[in-house]
Amino acid sequence: MRVLATHTDGATIEQLLTNTGVPRRTLQRRLAALVASARVHAIGRGKRRHYQLVTPTADTVDELSVSPTGRQIRALIRRPLSQRTPIGYVAGFLEGYRPNLDSYLDAALRARLHTLGRAPGGERPAGTYARQVLGRLLVDLSWASSRLEGNTYTRLDTQNLIELGRSAPGKDQREAQMILNHKAAIEMLVEGADEIRFDRYTICNLHALLADNLLADPTATGRLRKIEVAISGTVYLPLAIPQQLEQRFDQVLATATAIADPFEQAFFAMVHLPYLQPFEDVNKRVSRLAANIPFIKHNLAPLSFVDVPERDYIDGLLGVYELQRVELLRDVFAWAYERSCQRYTVVRDALPQPDPLRLRNRPQLTEVVSAIVRDDLAIDDAKIRALATPIVDPADLETFVAMAISELSNLHEGNLARYRLRPSEFRRWRGRTLRIP
Repeated sequence: MRVLATHTDGATIEQLLTNTGVPRRTLQRRLAALVASARVHAIGRGKRRHYQLVTPTADTVDELSVSPTGRQIRALIRRPLSQRTPIGYVAGFLEGYRPNLDSYLDAALRARLHTLGRAPGGERPAGTYARQVLGRLLVDLSWASSRLEGNTYTRLDTQNLIELGRSAPGKDQREAQMILNHKAAIEMLVEGADEIRFDRYTICNLHALLADNLLADPTATGRLRKIEVAISGTVYLPLAIPQQLEQRFDQVLATATAIADPFEQAFFAMVHLPYLQPFEDVNKRVSRLAANIPFIKHNLAPLSFVDVPERDYIDGLLGVYELQRVELLRDVFAWAYERSCQRYTVVRDALPQPDPLRLRNRPQLTEVVSAIVRDDLAIDDAKIRALATPIVDPADLETFVAMAISELSNLHEGNLARYRLRPSEFRRWRGRTLRIP
């Protein structure tokens, strides 16, 4: 920090290495932590990236910059409920939006977010970026999105639950369930990067995963609601007639699908899914994860919502609910995305270059490793070769078998998620294989 303070225009990592004498990997980790805590900005890419101390400004609230229009909206929706006029669903708010002609995010903002979120290296298969940072994303997004719902798990609690299967002592089991539901939903999005889209299948299954074991009526998971709902703390009254709800839900999905720009598409989902309230509960969680669909498909940095102030996020939604105004929520979205980019760009760039053979055989490796564990098989060259031969290119087979043996030998409860294995499956397999002579 002292060295950065002397470089008012920012310093490259090479300059910092020269001035500090700290080993490169140690310096990268320290810079990643400073960027993630918003104490340092990472500007540019590759060898041109430089790091600059963040200077607080008078226009920030909890580090979140709010526009003058956003402040006006916040003042209106923070009035006592008795001074706010009750309002129902306004159909014209959706009907008046013309995809690719109208936009909630102006061109300059979209261009800036594209620059921040775009991964270097040209076109890659959908989901590549998200898979590169999946371990961090599972913890970050599960924790941050749950925190916005009042969940009291810390980030460390969340990491222990996701990676080791350990619930935090003294916490409500519903909190653990909420976090594990997020993990399952994120994995669905990343693993299905080629298939996910703004359609009923994706959004309803997203809801089913997020709402699992949390609703009073278990049959309501993944289904559009048939009952009236009320939202505390607001004078907004969502649609109550099921037929109208079905129609508007399909219209929201069709409109979102027609939007070409991934940032506009993501923000549209964050606005209109909670505004419609298509499900009995868990609507905001669905909208936050659905906002990541275009980022996963277009290989952009994901949106984790880490450090988003709950009050500003809720105020932004209230502006949508009661005023059909998006400016305050837009401020939250833009700030949150920039924060996520700072976090994941550093994480991704600190990773070694992926092994091309491992990259093209990723699904096959998952299939073989999970089959060995679930079938309680020993780590045996012949068994692995028999499983791999039908699905792996002959030119890759020898290296693939060695790679699978290495992965199985180093399998532990902290890296099971990549192979879609549960801790109980791993412990059973480990116990039996250790007894095999």
